[in-house]
Amino acid sequence: LDSLISVSHSYYDAFANGRKSIEAMPSVLASVPSLYQPFAISRYASNHMKGLAALLKDEGYQTAFFHGAPNGSMGFDAMSKLLGYDAYYGMNEYGNNADFDGFWGIKDEEFLQYFANKMGSFRQPFLTTVFTLSSHHPFHVPEKYQHVFPEGKIPLHKCIRYSDYALRRFFKTVSQQPWYKNTIFVITADHSLPAVVHNEYKNGLGDFAIPIVFFTPDHSLPPVQDTRVMQQLNVMPTLLDYLHYPKPYFAFGADMLDKNGAPFVVNDDGGVMQYMEGDYMLRFDGKNPIGLYRFREDVML
Repeated sequence: LDSLISVSHSYYDAFANGRKSIEAMPSVLASVPSLYQPFAISRYASNHMKGLAALLKDEGYQTAFFHGAPNGSMGFDAMSKLLGYDAYYGMNEYGNNADFDGFWGIKDEEFLQYFANKMGSFRQPFLTTVFTLSSHHPFHVPEKYQHVFPEGKIPLHKCIRYSDYALRRFFKTVSQQPWYKNTIFVITADHSLPAVVHNEYKNGLGDFAIPIVFFTPDHSLPPVQDTRVMQQLNVMPTLLDYLHYPKPYFAFGADMLDKNGAPFVVNDDGGVMQYMEGDYMLRFDGKNPIGLYRFREDVML
């Protein structure tokens, strides 16, 4: 991931809009946040909505969602249909239980290879999304790699080294595909991890810190580390601008390619709303402001 970031359009201050995996899909793929409760289990979940997949399907894109867990896990297959994906590929479609990690689903290395090869059979243009598994608790590393990747300060570290290796193998495979140089890759996380090592992340802001990276092999998005605040909600509008999407659409987030825009971040820290814009973060308990920080400089509790 470090080597990809060095040649990508990435964001130094990037944040999730929720704390749970089921909150990430609407945020990233439809620019709809979860406030006070996950959108997927709210009374609004049955509303008609057009996510990224539905919008691009109307433009002739083939769309598919990949998740290596048993089909039905976390309701991702149902949510993918709501968001407009044509197809869902889970553990059933993968079809080889020998690669089951014993906890969540198919191990990252094998499932990312399946994902890469399956895309090779799709007609262009296409939109695909993959949700990986191995970096979730209990942070299982396959036996053959137990002595390959060093331990870290917490169990996640060794597992992340394995997932990072799986990602490197994925890019080695897809780089041989004819569509590779004409593709934009977006890498992000569903949410952050509660058990962190660095003190600067042990606060309401650090609880939502994630990577958001846009990688274009042809460098049509120039490699740069953007210092503006970024959130999951901004992924969809930014992609649609990059693709020169010609029609109106609805999004709560901002287009980060619009240099005249004022990007913001919003998330729910256990009932305390956090709003970030520019160099500042405001915390609000539902009735009163309870904190205002210059978040790049202040010590936050």
